[in-house]
Amino acid sequence: MALDVVDLRTFYASPLGEVAQRLVGRLIRQRFTSCYGHSILGVGYATPYLDIFRNEAVRVLAFMPAEQGVVNWPGSGLSASALVDTVAMPLPNSCIDRVLLIHALEIAEHPRELLAEIWRILTPGGRVIAVTPSRAGLWARLDTTPFGHGQPFSRSQLRDLMRETLFSPTHWDEALYVPPFGRQLLLRAAPAFETLGARLSLPGAGVLVVEATKQLYRPVGLRRLERHHARAKPAMLPQPVGVAHQDPPKP
Repeated sequence: MALDVVDLRTFYASPLGEVAQRLVGRLIRQRFTSCYGHSILGVGYATPYLDIFRNEAVRVLAFMPAEQGVVNWPGSGLSASALVDTVAMPLPNSCIDRVLLIHALEIAEHPRELLAEIWRILTPGGRVIAVTPSRAGLWARLDTTPFGHGQPFSRSQLRDLMRETLFSPTHWDEALYVPPFGRQLLLRAAPAFETLGARLSLPGAGVLVVEATKQLYRPVGLRRLERHHARAKPAMLPQPVGVAHQDPPKP
């Protein structure tokens, strides 16, 4: 089920949403440390995390799914947001250096097609960060935040999905150890939750954060497997139209 853009905007304007943006955004910034000269694309609802790149990247775009709706972004100047079909984006091949997927994979009807489209528009050596709800976390079990909608992932599921679509995961993180409640006491203690959870590698984080690079070639083992299956299947011989099958003459 797709999220509504109004609900997403309302969440990130709330105290709990501001905490989530700060904690997840810190991990994103640690991976995309310097984006000078790069083109950056946010897919899903990534605008709360894109502002930090506007002063250094060549261009920053925000693409939002048609079923979700779109908001104008940034708040001033020319708009850089668009409503798109996320499996057929209006971009040429190999034109984007960095992609941020957030509130995207878990609600995509066809996540493999979405990642295949990301692969198409990424430059060689391009990198993608995907933020998804963690199956083991409390945030995925409550629908009071956007992270409680759609299909949550385990680390192995997300890793397999990346590899199937020709991405190599290079770095993993977790965030949102704080429970998804808007109580002021919990919000003030959120940094302590994050520090303790990351230091001890505790289970129960709210989101998985994976960085992956674009593979340029299909793995050799996979090509061999495909050739083996192709040989195992009998070939279908074409039959000319209008020519009836005739039995060979008897001796």
